[in-house]
Amino acid sequence: MKTLWRWVRRLVLVLLVAVIGLASPVIYVETMCRGDGDVTLYAPQLAAEHHRPEARTLMTYPEWHIVHAYEDYAKVIETGDPHEFGYLRAIGGFWSSLCVLSKASADLGPVDGGTKQMVHVIGVSFTAELLMKAAYEETLGRIAAALRGAPRAPLDDLSADQAAKYARFLQQTPWYQWPFETDATDLKSNNTGSLRDRERAIALGLEYSAKAAYARAIAQAVAQVGPDELTLRMIVTGLDAPLPETRIMRQTPSVTEIETPRYRTLTHLMVGMAMDDVDFVEIAGNDDILFTALSGQPTVEQALLSLPRQGFGDYRHLIMIKVTDLADQLRNLDASGLTLEHVHDY
Repeated sequence: MKTLWRWVRRLVLVLLVAVIGLASPVIYVETMCRGDGDVTLYAPQLAAEHHRPEARTLMTYPEWHIVHAYEDYAKVIETGDPHEFGYLRAIGGFWSSLCVLSKASADLGPVDGGTKQMVHVIGVSFTAELLMKAAYEETLGRIAAALRGAPRAPLDDLSADQAAKYARFLQQTPWYQWPFETDATDLKSNNTGSLRDRERAIALGLEYSAKAAYARAIAQAVAQVGPDELTLRMIVTGLDAPLPETRIMRQTPSVTEIETPRYRTLTHLMVGMAMDDVDFVEIAGNDDILFTALSGQPTVEQALLSLPRQGFGDYRHLIMIKVTDLADQLRNLDASGLTLEHVHDY
């Protein structure tokens, strides 16, 4: 009994340390990352039912940081091994960006409790997932890669392809809709029986099975509360005719109100609109918006934050501007040495 009790106490201690460790970045952000800016009121033209909180243009980035981390991971293992990915760097990028954006949100208005909770939950989940993956890939995974030798095993290439497809999938679709079971089945089907293939099939198969179970639980939870809106409204000028995937809701001699899709599709749509000399006046009742751009420079003057991308050798810049300046910025981005990555709606 004494031995059992000793191990129970040790387990409780380990769990307690893990909980404190995972909660500490949340506590830090909530206590140390508060801005003191003054909110500048904006009189929107859109009806109130089409408004979205302006601070959410900043709070959407942490979720996209996770999307970008998977993209970085896929790029690294395209030619390398999983232990070469900087797991702690990816985790640190999430929390450091959230800190900067939390401070900047003080100029845009309060962040609602639901959004804060969502960001913190995905941040803790992301941190726990990468720590567990790092613990395996830096030990048993690294040993298996060393025993394999320089030539890559078939499942190294297959898992890299799966990671790349998953990263592209996340650009527009929630992660829990990805068919993890199919990936696990493909690993089994293509396992050649080599040491590295057996190790990849077991390790990644367990990972995919766990994610599939978690995805089913999340999908059920989302079904209970309903998904987020898939469209938004904006006010533009210079629009002469309807555009694909949009609807004209109201038109006056000076402005046009349109309904557009959100997420990655919206970024591509807005680039096309800007190149057709359409200007943005207001988006979802707001006059500020965040976008991310890529360059080979570690910093750019207007960026709230710049972060290196793993595997790509360049940098991501988080830039916030007025909605009325967005079209001109998009038209002139290449000339400034930047490549647009994503426009963050609300």
